[in-house]
Amino acid sequence: MELLEAMNWRYAAKKMNGQKVPAEKLDTILEAIRLSASSVGLQPYNVIVIDNHELKGKIHEKACPQPQIVEGSHLLVFAHWANLDASQIDAYIQLIASTRNVSVESLTPFADSIKGGLLSKTPEDQAIWASRQAYIGLGSALIAAATEHVDATPMEGFNAAALDELLDLPAKGLRSVALVALGYRDDEKDFLAKAPKVRRAKEQFFIELA
Repeated sequence: MELLEAMNWRYAAKKMNGQKVPAEKLDTILEAIRLSASSVGLQPYNVIVIDNHELKGKIHEKACPQPQIVEGSHLLVFAHWANLDASQIDAYIQLIASTRNVSVESLTPFADSIKGGLLSKTPEDQAIWASRQAYIGLGSALIAAATEHVDATPMEGFNAAALDELLDLPAKGLRSVALVALGYRDDEKDFLAKAPKVRRAKEQFFIELA
């Protein structure tokens, strides 16, 4: 499916039909998230992939009573790092060195720049920054899903504290920030499934400065 055709086709499905997303399509969506842009390349978040129906039922009951949670095929939980420290940055620098076959020492100025910029932030500002990076990945998930003709419904309206406890995220150093349900729209039960896409006209949306 061509990109713009796919983007016009996609919408946040309100009802899903329970059909499973094939493994190869799921892998493509996940790889698109992994390859997403991220400030300084640090990727300060993880994506929890949930396929277990019983667990999705608990999430639906305790954290997010939206039907897509249990009607969808997979649930993606975007969770940012709860804390940023020098060890995470050092591990990233080591990854760069090994991937590009350069010395860690040659990357010292870059490492110092990252540490100076991030570790000087308050914990609240670090959390905001990390959450924004997760949302970049979420955007990539929506686009990739559309090109694979898979419905993807992003969600923010959930009980993050309850979800974090249910998934034991504090022990993993994570905090949930957004969800994406993957699956296939139910054309008969979803009242918006066949509705035209509503977006502002480009003349109203874009501001060109000469």
